[in-house]
Amino acid sequence: MYLHVKRAIDILLVLALSPLWLPLGLALAVLVKATSKGPVFFKQKRYGRNCKFFMIYKFRSMYTDAPKDVPTHLLQNPAAFITPVGRFLRKSSLDELPQVINILEGELALVGPRPALWNQDDLIAEREKYGANAIPVGLTGLAQIRGRDELPIDVKAAYDGEYARRMGFFLDMRILVGTAVNAVLGRGVMEGGPGK
Repeated sequence: MYLHVKRAIDILLVLALSPLWLPLGLALAVLVKATSKGPVFFKQKRYGRNCKFFMIYKFRSMYTDAPKDVPTHLLQNPAAFITPVGRFLRKSSLDELPQVINILEGELALVGPRPALWNQDDLIAEREKYGANAIPVGLTGLAQIRGRDELPIDVKAAYDGEYARRMGFFLDMRILVGTAVNAVLGRGVMEGGPGK
């Protein structure tokens, strides 16, 4: 039952906050385009609810000659491929802003397990133990406010399972507030670590 309410809340919040994220998104798009060659957006294949693939949107934060289809955390020297603007976007998590499109399209919720990369079968297998693959993936989640990139796969999956068990309005609001605080303070982002 809460899933239907959750979807309605997601749409209402995204639309209500559009006077904030829309001008910010346009300004960041101009900044990305003006400071390095290549497209404004980066699309990546991710696991969605029930392990169905979808394309997630981000602001491009890497140079166009970065290796294709290689997750950042698997690159030998990730920092060498990230643009100066990209460093700021990643540190502030503003590279994730275009995912409002995924939310409006119903591929992503505001809160849920962070969608696994197309090749993170180990994370998907761990989540399966907790039933966390059966709920909507999210822009942020319990694992993101409890460590994010610093967490190993098994711990991250356990937090995703905890969210699947406890999912509700007040937990979602707590996670959204915690995410905002972490984004402002730049907590939990670790290039070359276990990955988002």
